[in-house]
Amino acid sequence: MQNLSNQPTIIPRSEHTISRSSINANALKVLYRLRQAEYGSYLVGGCVRDILLGRHPKDFDVATDAHPEQVRELFDNCRLIGRRFRLAHVLYGRDVIEVATFRGYDAEDPSHDTENGRILSDNVYGTIEQDVWRRDFTVNALYYNIADFSLIDYAGGLADLNRRVIRLIGEPVQRYREDPVRMLRAVRFAAKLGFKIAEGTSAPIHELGYLLEDVPPARLFDETLKLFHTGHAIESFRLLREYGLMKYLFPALEQTLAGGGYPYALEFVQQALANTDLRIQQEKSVTPAFLFAAFLWPPLIQAAGQGQETPVLYPMDLQRASAALLARQCRHITIPRRFTAVMREIWLLQSRLQRNVGKRALGLLAHPRFRAAYDFLCLRAEAGENLRDYADWWTEIQQKNPEERQHMLNVASSRHPGPRRRRPRKRRRSGVRHEKPSA
Repeated sequence: MQNLSNQPTIIPRSEHTISRSSINANALKVLYRLRQAEYGSYLVGGCVRDILLGRHPKDFDVATDAHPEQVRELFDNCRLIGRRFRLAHVLYGRDVIEVATFRGYDAEDPSHDTENGRILSDNVYGTIEQDVWRRDFTVNALYYNIADFSLIDYAGGLADLNRRVIRLIGEPVQRYREDPVRMLRAVRFAAKLGFKIAEGTSAPIHELGYLLEDVPPARLFDETLKLFHTGHAIESFRLLREYGLMKYLFPALEQTLAGGGYPYALEFVQQALANTDLRIQQEKSVTPAFLFAAFLWPPLIQAAGQGQETPVLYPMDLQRASAALLARQCRHITIPRRFTAVMREIWLLQSRLQRNVGKRALGLLAHPRFRAAYDFLCLRAEAGENLRDYADWWTEIQQKNPEERQHMLNVASSRHPGPRRRRPRKRRRSGVRHEKPSA
């Protein structure tokens, strides 16, 4: 087993920075109760890694040799989840402590099915030594033992943590074939932690990216949120493009970026990513609908035949192009309907925001998607589209009282800013005109 040592490195409490004061109180309850029942009890994964890096983990995961049913017997507030691998969730209000039994591997076990190297079923329990092998990266394979407060390191994870390196445990090609999502996880951890991906870990990604096409689109939706909604969206985007993975998540966007069909595509997407990161840093709400709308806006404009610098937006063109584009996109990443509906509204409101005259402008301010559409318009202006006057106008009218708003509308109406609505041509009648017979 590559990267693994038969004898683990044991780091005593005096030589590492993890203390019980940095561990979630409910996680400690779980660790101690498992220990009291004479089961192995370890804190493991990202929480150990983050504490060692001086960060504050959001989730605390526990590993044990107790089987899920045995964990449930210890905790009345426990439920079992999962099909591929059974997990125990111990619930303390909104606080969820995940407890996983050590995973093993038995090639002769019929429950451990594979397809083209991918693991489909994984309900095989093992020892802590086997469990280390089943984890993905060395920095996520450090175990904190509640029995003596030591740190157990089988894979050299502490050294990689100090070197700030993301390295796979095992042979990279095999591990990526087992689960192609590990390529996205490597990018996510590198972006989140500011680490480099080790050369051996990164080298196969360019050749094996196509494996993501076999991952269920619903799972890729969840992984995409982890990439772009955890405060490191810009760096995730950069690394995904560097390793050629973006084309398997948002192929239409990648094609537009490569072909230059929308001149402000890259700047616009980067502005949207920066806006998302800023909102997360400020602890404001974010929605996948806005960011996905930004990702698909450049190919939408191109598909609607409006690739000029400041496109003239016709609602019928946008509706037709958006339906086809979303259908293609959902073959790669399943976007729930509650988000696609919001995306369509944001897109269609762009044409209305570029026709800010008449009484409808006041009604638009009360639209439930106005704020998102307005932010979207501002991002387009910041990216370089000739929309600054529109963005400023909508910014100003939001700050006015009713009388001042009416004055702005009167001025705007007299100037007729923006493109006029396209009217359908009347069809000419053909044939002989029949006169109405006289009485």
